[in-house]
Amino acid sequence: MTPIDQTYLQERLLGREKDTHKRHYGHLLIVAGCDRMPGAAVLATGAALQSGCGLVTLHSTERALQSAVNNYPSAMLSEDPEDHFCNLPENIHKFSVIAVGPGLGRAPGTMNALLDLLLAASSHKIPMVIDADALTTLSVVPDWADLVPPGSILTPHMGELRRLLPNISEENRVELARELCAYAGCTLVMKGYHTRVFTPDGRCLVNQTGGPSLAKGGSGDVLTGLIGGLLARGYSPDDAAALGVWIHGYAGDCLAAERTEESFSSRDLVDYIWKGFKELYK
Repeated sequence: MTPIDQTYLQERLLGREKDTHKRHYGHLLIVAGCDRMPGAAVLATGAALQSGCGLVTLHSTERALQSAVNNYPSAMLSEDPEDHFCNLPENIHKFSVIAVGPGLGRAPGTMNALLDLLLAASSHKIPMVIDADALTTLSVVPDWADLVPPGSILTPHMGELRRLLPNISEENRVELARELCAYAGCTLVMKGYHTRVFTPDGRCLVNQTGGPSLAKGGSGDVLTGLIGGLLARGYSPDDAAALGVWIHGYAGDCLAAERTEESFSSRDLVDYIWKGFKELYK
């Protein structure tokens, strides 16, 4: 196992050329939120805007979009006319990466829309970051791994991994996660204490930041937006996952040191993402 620490990450950091513009740094589409959970979409959007990618578009319901624009006016908006995810955004081909899942819900119609999104992403060779309700929805689809576009990143916590890999004993689940990465050609982030990143070539990377202060609603939504933005920014899937979990954990560590492990929210994590970047770029 390889530790994800500053030495590992600093060798992989990307710079920014002087003569560039926003479209050189990727365009992330976030499909997240529903009328019952608009905040998840807002958190993912805020984190993506801190990642360094050039453009972020949020596709969600009117309620979630209003919350997002009130908090992050630089995000672009794509409205689903229903109160949950039912319709694909226009011009899928223009996006570099698609992040899907936070606060998506499990309403009727969402599964069909998710399957359509996966097919469209595969058709246009767009990698995805798949999280939360999108993973739960996928888990009931036979041969779901065949639907994941190559170069994608899955970000399950252990409960979601159990649903994705049912009837597998706990001691074999880690080994099967490795096999799943190789089979689907994707990277897998197993969230938890010392989050692990499994790569298609069989490596296991172990994060060195973060702790119990991150065990709060919305933390995963922030991580999804951050990893999605890094992937759109131009990092490889393995590096986007490793960089994302380290910065996410570092933000939590900074907040815990300043405010205790108890007294901060996932919204505060978004505002502390810059501290991880600053530490790495020193």
